Amino acid sequence: MRKIIVQEFLNLDGVMQAPGGPEEDTSGGFQYGGWVAPYFSAEPDAAFDRIMQKWMQSTDILIGKNTFQIFEPYWPKHAEDWSGINEVNKYVLSTSLDHSDWQNTIFLKSIDEIINLKASGEEDLRVYGSAAVVQALFKHDLVDELYLMTFPIILGKGKRLFAEDSMPAAFALTDHQVTSNGVVLSCYQRAGKVKTGLVGE
Repeated sequence: MRKIIVQEFLNLDGVMQAPGGPEEDTSGGFQYGGWVAPYFSAEPDAAFDRIMQKWMQSTDILIGKNTFQIFEPYWPKHAEDWSGINEVNKYVLSTSLDHSDWQNTIFLKSIDEIINLKASGEEDLRVYGSAAVVQALFKHDLVDELYLMTFPIILGKGKRLFAEDSMPAAFALTDHQVTSNGVVLSCYQRAGKVKTGLVGE
């Protein structure tokens, strides 16, 4: 069975909207697009290099329509920055798209197709961006691992990673890296159900 690994840029108040650029996603009047850029423009360090090696591994990806429409015109022309991105399967959850000239693009129409895909092989599926897809995965308890790159800022508005109807789940920290400018990569693996109790007993 495939593992589904959700990889997200995140800030301290949980916003994941439009990290890469001002025009990436302005829905809801969002004005802070490109909030990760100053951290990527800084002088790289060894921790950042290790983070990006983990982040940009060549494996099948699962994304939503909006993220696909950002990726499709860009990555085929910049594949030297993401080894294997043109060759891996790119699964896109969309009810309106059904064709792309980007090789190995496969369109899915429903969460049931994702469930079947997860059960169909061994290759990991990595999810980038795609807020609606991620929230559907959480709701149906389909997330096996989380790779969260957290940036030390608060935006106060924007699309957030976790919706109120997410399936309760426990995760265990498996790895972490911290860059010199305060970006934290935290890697989590699913660890069963949420446990509760009374502090002190």
